[in-house]
Amino acid sequence: MPKIKNNRAAAKRFARTGKGKVRVRHAYASHILGKKSSKRKRNLRQSFILDKTNVKAVHKLLPYF
Repeated sequence: MPKIKNNRAAAKRFARTGKGKVRVRHAYASHILGKKSSKRKRNLRQSFILDKTNVKAVHKLLPYF
């Protein structure tokens, strides 16, 4: 069997933590920032752990993740 390719777009967006969880950047942090509060923008800078319901979809895109 040949190797399965990773989805390159997904590979750039998702990272793996040391314990194997999926880490993601927040959405809504790239433009139209003038109307967002400093607190909201500061919190958007932090990455977050993806919830269990979406992890299966990420593993389909990244089989060797």
